[in-house]
Amino acid sequence: MIRAFTLEWLKLKHYRIFWVLFGIYLLAQLVITNGGMFFLEWLRDLGADFDGIDPTIIPIYDFPDIWQNTSYLGSFGKILIAFIVIISVNNDISYNTMRQNIIDGVSKKEFILSKFSLVLFLAFVCTALLFISGLVTGFIYSSVTDIKYILDGLEFVFAYFYQLVVFSMLAFLVGLVIKKAGFAIVLLFFYSSFLEPIATAILQHADPIKDQTEWLAKFFPVYSINNLIHVPFLRYFFQEIQDTILWHEWLIATAWLGIFTYLIVFILNKKDLKA
Repeated sequence: MIRAFTLEWLKLKHYRIFWVLFGIYLLAQLVITNGGMFFLEWLRDLGADFDGIDPTIIPIYDFPDIWQNTSYLGSFGKILIAFIVIISVNNDISYNTMRQNIIDGVSKKEFILSKFSLVLFLAFVCTALLFISGLVTGFIYSSVTDIKYILDGLEFVFAYFYQLVVFSMLAFLVGLVIKKAGFAIVLLFFYSSFLEPIATAILQHADPIKDQTEWLAKFFPVYSINNLIHVPFLRYFFQEIQDTILWHEWLIATAWLGIFTYLIVFILNKKDLKA
């Protein structure tokens, strides 16, 4: 795995687009996940209130709520990480780097491992930043800082990591199938942001079919990935939320990870890279 990652790192370390996209994502993650208090203060300064309640007292950064809140917000940027993976895969195809690596003695297994190591690296760095910034923000704003509250809810941080990994493997598959990076990026963005959400919304809410089709939505790939972290903010409007991750939600996301990986291996094994 170390050799595989070294191979990938040598390709990317001087690649400007990689650093630009990755830097934008990390900056956006910090702003989105830790800028909530500034937003609430802005609302207060505008004179907004919630039935006479100062919006800045909403405990969005209290332990343990902070982990689900920041993980949910941070997950919106995973499309940028997917773009990096698509560009990396597409570059290897477009510039025949993949074929040259195979000719030079790098096996297809090592090529897959190099991309998977890139996915793990990106997910780990993003998750580490989310965790560290969450700790700092929590210690600044949280009314409770006992260790039991800090540790409670950390499964959402792992779920955030897992979301990045599974979604990035989907991007790997799309980048492998669609030869043009721009088209692959547009296709993945359109599918994950519009096509599948519309389809699952119809299955869940359209009369008169919703009673028979609502259950199907949870098996769609992007929906199952996003479904690991449910919307947390309704709790502050006294509505019930799901603040745990159910075992079948992990299972469905893991099944899609297996499907993406199998298809990637299958496609690469069918390719005649030395031709």
